[in-house]
Parts: sequence; structure tokens; C-alpha cells
Amino acid sequence: MTKLLIVGATGLVGREVLRMALESPAVSAVVAPARRRLAPHPKLTAPVVDFDQLPAMEPWWQADAVICALGTTIKLAGSQEAFRKVDYGYPMAVARLARQHGTPAFVLNSALGADAGSGVFYNRVKGEVEHGLRSLAFPSLVIVRPGLIGGAREEFRPGERALAAVLTALGPVLPRAWRINPASCIARAMLEAALHPQPGEHIISSDRMTI
Repeated sequence: MTKLLIVGATGLVGREVLRMALESPAVSAVVAPARRRLAPHPKLTAPVVDFDQLPAMEPWWQADAVICALGTTIKLAGSQEAFRKVDYGYPMAVARLARQHGTPAFVLNSALGADAGSGVFYNRVKGEVEHGLRSLAFPSLVIVRPGLIGGAREEFRPGERALAAVLTALGPVLPRAWRINPASCIARAMLEAALHPQPGEHIISSDRMTI
């Protein structure tokens, strides 16, 4: 039986991960620190936290694996600096605390095109967090790199909606790597990686998360 620590459980992918984890007989307990209260469940511990001041000494940082689905957009964050805090600062803070408490496996929801040397700010930040996680030497590190994520978001993103409509129409003729990645497919890949951690670093590419 596996104990999971899930961060980003209120987002599109994170909600799917949390739902699947709570339904899975292979998961004994889930800790999901979040900025707002989550619906109660017998398996779930959901402390309300401030990600700018995470409680470093809590015993729940120790788990069998972390699943990190934290993320935002520059538009929603309001600036590049605020985006970097959410997409780089918070995942790294969580990872450091989990590692200090002995958690051996980390699964990150990154992005297609992540590259620490990229001239595109979004891709560069995603690449930098991947690089930062490698420096923490988790025995098992899985990086998931979806393309456009499909699903019903709480916030309205007109650009994504327009692109999703185009990709949906062209889906049958597009290469698998360019197709929409449903949130459920990404979540399933992340949960499987956390439940069956393999030594070393592994990349799950977008073409493995299509339907």
C-alpha cells in the first residue's frame, strides 16, 4: 500500500490525480496540502497551507512518492516573476522538504518543450525546475511532459480553447505528440509512475498520453 503526497490537487490535472488516488485500492493514504479546504475523504489529509511559508517540520512530508501538479499561466499569475514563483519556487520548496523527510520518489507535471536553455520564458522555467529536481537526487524521478491539456478548467482560457478546437478537429491526422493530452490521461500516467517507481530518471512524453 502506498502513501502519496499530492500538490496542486485543486488544478485540472491535480484534481484528476487526487480522484484516482482516493479511488485506488493500491493507495492507503493521501496528503494534499492546498491553499483552500478540500472535500473530506477517509484516506485524505488536506492541510491548508501557505506555499510561501510551508511548515517544514510536519511529519506528512514523508511519503512513498510526491506527485506535483502545481502550475499556472503568466496571465493568471500577473507577471513573469509571479509565474516563476508558482511553477519553479513552489515545486522546488515542496521537493526539498519531501526529500529532507526521506521521500524517495517525485513525479512532476512539466511541459512539452521544457528546456532550461530555451529563449521562451515558459519553456525555460519548466526546464529549470526539471534541472532543479535532478540536483536533489531523488532515487526515482519521473518527468511528465504533456502538450495542450484537455479538460474543463475552473478558469476561462480563450487561447487554449481555440487551439483545442483546432487540434480536436485535426486530431486523427496529427502525429500523436501534437494531439491533445486529456487531463485524465496525464493523471493516470503520473499515478502509475508514483505507484510503481523505477530507479533513476524517466520521461513520459506527450505521445504516450493521448487517446
